[in-house]
Amino acid sequence: MAFVTPASPIDKEQVAKSQALLEKAGYKVRLGKHVFDRDSYLAGSDQDRADDLHEMFLDPEVAAVYCTRGGYGCARLLPFLDLDAIAASAKIFIGFSDITTLSLALNRRGLPTLHGPMALTLNWDREPWVYESFLSALAGDLVIPRAAPRGETVIKGIAAGISTGGCLCLLADSLQTPEGLDTEGKILFIEDVDEAPHRVDAMLTHLRNAGLLQKAAGLVFGEMTRTDEKADAGIGAKSWVEIVKERVSDLAIPTIINFPFGHCPAMVTFALGIEVCLDADAGTIAFLEPFCA
Repeated sequence: MAFVTPASPIDKEQVAKSQALLEKAGYKVRLGKHVFDRDSYLAGSDQDRADDLHEMFLDPEVAAVYCTRGGYGCARLLPFLDLDAIAASAKIFIGFSDITTLSLALNRRGLPTLHGPMALTLNWDREPWVYESFLSALAGDLVIPRAAPRGETVIKGIAAGISTGGCLCLLADSLQTPEGLDTEGKILFIEDVDEAPHRVDAMLTHLRNAGLLQKAAGLVFGEMTRTDEKADAGIGAKSWVEIVKERVSDLAIPTIINFPFGHCPAMVTFALGIEVCLDADAGTIAFLEPFCA
């Protein structure tokens, strides 16, 4: 298990719990050369962060590449990465938040990725089923733990398709780039953190205006963490739940909300880039093919 930091910096003490968890589970942990580098809001230079990714993905002794945190910076790496070679390595890749940018690019090339807790996420204690989901997914078992809450039905229906998506601001940023979000016939997962309600509205509206929400076979919304607290008193605000419902209610696409993933404390680990089934009536996701990188 190789630790890399492709976006914002992290401190040594913030990876201790995840390292101990993985080692206890039988994984041998290896740290990237630049995993603790720091250059303001970036974990070192673009070239060094890209080099760590290349080294770990192309090393035959490394089975999985684990992102220590998100933040910002993955988009800056795209010009430095041989994405075809990385995808061809068939390694497990784990992360979320800013890592959405890399997952979109690798999924596009046929490499499934895991949307799951990173080292920074696991620096705080989580519900037992969060660890169960994380470790099970690493072992190839994507069953959602029974203790995990179900999503809430917004639009009823059942839909199947390839899973895609991630952090809303990164999905919006990807548009009109070679690695842009593709939703055609797919189950689109969306979450975010620290965005004001009107910004959630703006980004969902952007996806609508680009025709991307309408093309999805199903929509799965996680939590918009700390969004309601970011309301601008000067312009007024709706809750993020109200905004999501208003932005999708006319689409007639099976949709659930508050599915447990994203920047929320209790998050499942699941795969992007594989066939899944959304049962919006039951608020559940089922995986129709095994996860294997």
